[in-house]
Amino acid sequence: MKSSVLTTRSGRKFAAKIAVIGTALMLCTSPLALAQDAPPPKVSVMAAVTKPIRNSATFIGRGEAIDKVNVIARVSGFLEEVLVKDGAEVQEGDLLFKIERSTYEATLEARRADLAKAEANLQLTSLDLARKEELLARGAVPEAERDTSLANEKIAEAEVRSAKAAIQQAELDLSYTEVHAPFSGRIGRVQVSVGDVVGPNSSSLVNLVREAPTYVAFALNEKQFVSILQEAQKETSSEEEQKRLFEVFVVLPNGTEMEERGKFAFADNRIDPATGAITLRAEFANDDRLIVDGSFLTVGLEAEKAVDRIVISQAAIQRDQQGPFVLVVDDQQMVQQRYIETSDVVGTGIIVTDGLQDGEQVVVEGLLRIRPGAKVDPVLANQAGE
Repeated sequence: MKSSVLTTRSGRKFAAKIAVIGTALMLCTSPLALAQDAPPPKVSVMAAVTKPIRNSATFIGRGEAIDKVNVIARVSGFLEEVLVKDGAEVQEGDLLFKIERSTYEATLEARRADLAKAEANLQLTSLDLARKEELLARGAVPEAERDTSLANEKIAEAEVRSAKAAIQQAELDLSYTEVHAPFSGRIGRVQVSVGDVVGPNSSSLVNLVREAPTYVAFALNEKQFVSILQEAQKETSSEEEQKRLFEVFVVLPNGTEMEERGKFAFADNRIDPATGAITLRAEFANDDRLIVDGSFLTVGLEAEKAVDRIVISQAAIQRDQQGPFVLVVDDQQMVQQRYIETSDVVGTGIIVTDGLQDGEQVVVEGLLRIRPGAKVDPVLANQAGE
């Protein structure tokens, strides 16, 4: 009886061991079997395409009025009239201010009287010289008296010229009592009021700025400037034609790009040793008055001619310590890692200057599920939902 019980227990223990071993074998072999049977993961791919791209670069710029001036009174006196309002548009020659005239009118009359006196004196000295020459010819007077009369006449002539010059100055001073706009533009806030004493040494009456056309100034470092210069010289030797090889565009402070394009107007003749940059200016018609003197802007240079460049989606780019790379799916649907060199952003894409060829498929979705050397099932990105 004991023997039978031992045998049963031994059988049970053996069966339990067999079950454990079987379960372990199933657990060990199931992932391998599943891995062998699982299909390649699906990934979304996009082709690297060649597009005509106009090379461009952006810089920080600033609006600069071509003409701007602080209007200052050229003569002293009480301000009689203010004929312009804050922020008004004015044309060249418009009357802006009037200064009291009476003092300068009186001065002009005095200078005219001085001229009349000098002319009368000149007439008298000329008559005296004529008599002395007649008497000298008859030997009635010594030659010294004739010479004295001649000198007196020359002094009188000089006094006449001096009196005429004084009249011109008085007329100028009188004209300066009316302050006119030196050029067309828009004025700022009027700084004076009727009754103020103004003059050359007082503060400005108002600021005047020509808004259209206008300049936008920006700076390039030495490397950028030389590269642009070399690129322009490849195309043409004419300086005027070189200026037309690049279009200048502006992005306003609110992020809006102006439709209007500018043209090169000026490049400085030296590099600033403090900054290592050279200043350039572009001229804009500024018909809409969107570029304001002193405003900070984004200035862009865009090549006139388009150049073929390879463009891929920015979503395809990954980075490690060696730099940017993409995962490429080859003809055998195998994944390859490819390091690339990139340039400017174009919309949602980016220019690739080295590392890819036209038509190669790069992975844009499913990057975390794959690795180099793995086989995948590529689906075009615009068909990923199908």
